[in-house]
Amino acid sequence: MTSIYRTPEGRDTIGRWCAQQFDAWAIPHERRVIRAHGHDTHLLTAGAGPVTVVLVAGDRFSPAAYLPLLTALARQYRVAAADIPGQPGLSSDAADVAGGGLTWYGAWLNAVVEEATTGPVVLFGHSFGGAVTLAAEHPRVSGTVAVAPGGLCRLTVTPRVLLAFLGWLVRPRAASSLRLLRLLSAPGRTPRAELVEWMTLVARHTRPVSADDLVPAATRTVPVVIASGQHDVFLPPDRLRSAAEQRLQLDVDIIPAAGHLVTDEHPDTLAALVGRFVD
Repeated sequence: MTSIYRTPEGRDTIGRWCAQQFDAWAIPHERRVIRAHGHDTHLLTAGAGPVTVVLVAGDRFSPAAYLPLLTALARQYRVAAADIPGQPGLSSDAADVAGGGLTWYGAWLNAVVEEATTGPVVLFGHSFGGAVTLAAEHPRVSGTVAVAPGGLCRLTVTPRVLLAFLGWLVRPRAASSLRLLRLLSAPGRTPRAELVEWMTLVARHTRPVSADDLVPAATRTVPVVIASGQHDVFLPPDRLRSAAEQRLQLDVDIIPAAGHLVTDEHPDTLAALVGRFVD
């Protein structure tokens, strides 16, 4: 099996970072590994309530890098956060999971819902995780919140973003990670030190896999909320609105003073979107 990690030591380094973040997290929680769609999947659960919010992280991210959002969700709901196989984190490190594209990831998420929940579910995905939630269909899902989701249109990559991305890959250090994260944030925002550290480790130690196909343009039976930051460099508001209208016949909630990392910038605002389905 080919691994997404460059070395076994790199895999251990990423695993330790995630475990340290969870160990220091003030919210009581449980961690376990489940088997979902043929792959070991790390699952974190926290909070309580009749509705479970299933969180799916973005490309090159792990739930351990989403603690502000997890905190906001766990204060109101039971939350289950699963590391995507083939992405840096605590799930399977197999590099051959993307062959089935979003169809595969949707089936994987359906298996997570089946294994990790018993009552009503709201799916919550960010970036690539948003595309995964839009590809899933499980009878217990009562709604989906897709934040800055992939899968609706091709991402916009400006020369400035491309240069920062390539610099981050070629010279993975704190300075290049900070430069990239600042472009993914709203103007004037300083990314958390933990995110800078995470991005540096990811560039040094991993070659993650994901899918870049688009979700089918079809009528969904599950209600969906699409949200994104006003200053998202990958998904400018007009472009995302047009794509959401064409593929899902939906408008988009644009969150002011937020970038692609709106999950870190406005976690309480995003957690409140879940209430549209719960209420």
